[in-house]
Amino acid sequence: MICSIVGLGLMGGSFGLAMRDYFDEIIGIDHNKKHCEDALSLGLVDKIGEFRDIEKSDVVILAIPIKGIISSLKKISELNIKDTLTIIDFGSTKESIIKNCPKNIRKNLVASHPMAGTEYSGPNAAIADLYTNKVMVVCNIEDSGQIQRRVAIDIFNKLKMHIKYMDACEHDRHAAFISHMPHIVSFSIANAVLKQEDKEHIVALAAGGFKDMSRLAKSNPHMWKDIFSENKKNLLDSIEAFKSELKKAKEMIENDKWDELEEWMKTGNNLHKIM
Repeated sequence: MICSIVGLGLMGGSFGLAMRDYFDEIIGIDHNKKHCEDALSLGLVDKIGEFRDIEKSDVVILAIPIKGIISSLKKISELNIKDTLTIIDFGSTKESIIKNCPKNIRKNLVASHPMAGTEYSGPNAAIADLYTNKVMVVCNIEDSGQIQRRVAIDIFNKLKMHIKYMDACEHDRHAAFISHMPHIVSFSIANAVLKQEDKEHIVALAAGGFKDMSRLAKSNPHMWKDIFSENKKNLLDSIEAFKSELKKAKEMIENDKWDELEEWMKTGNNLHKIM
């Protein structure tokens, strides 16, 4: 089988690294010339190709931002692809991708979201076990072809992932609370500290707690702007829920309700009992 990976950053590069023994040939496609050079030198792909190489591919991985995925699907729909081609997208929101997928290739698409990643980006951030024991959410699988379902599931099993099936709308709402809102919070913490503290004090006093909370603020702003834009309504709902809890905490502190604050924090402790 021939696999084309569109997007040779952390996600695409890690996929290539993990699946070298599964495919006969892995073709890398990326508009960033440096990414192509790095991916080739790191052994993430066998060769660098053009978008038209998708015509001879059996599997295509779209590991690029959401708007790029939508644009790529439209371009693929105009190519002379194999009827059995399996397209797997790694977009962080699913509803807009599915809605914008051209009808003539909808059966080829297996709309997926790997719940994996780090705060780093680019081919040099690729790691072979990025997907191991992580969850792969697959949305609206009933609209994918039988062959495409079988191929995609086989790939996810090869990656040692746990597959979770979900409706696209449901996925986007859950993703807003569990992934997207925490990123907004992390960026907010980083900006608040930068505006109040000088670099010397940040370096001297920043301990584990601050580093943990601000870690996500290292993430690629261009990519996350795209994600936030595509999931705007759900993200706003999650921010409002967070604001409500922050307001409760602020009021308890203002009114010296320390016992209530302690109980509120105990409730928060319950999250990690289920994780």
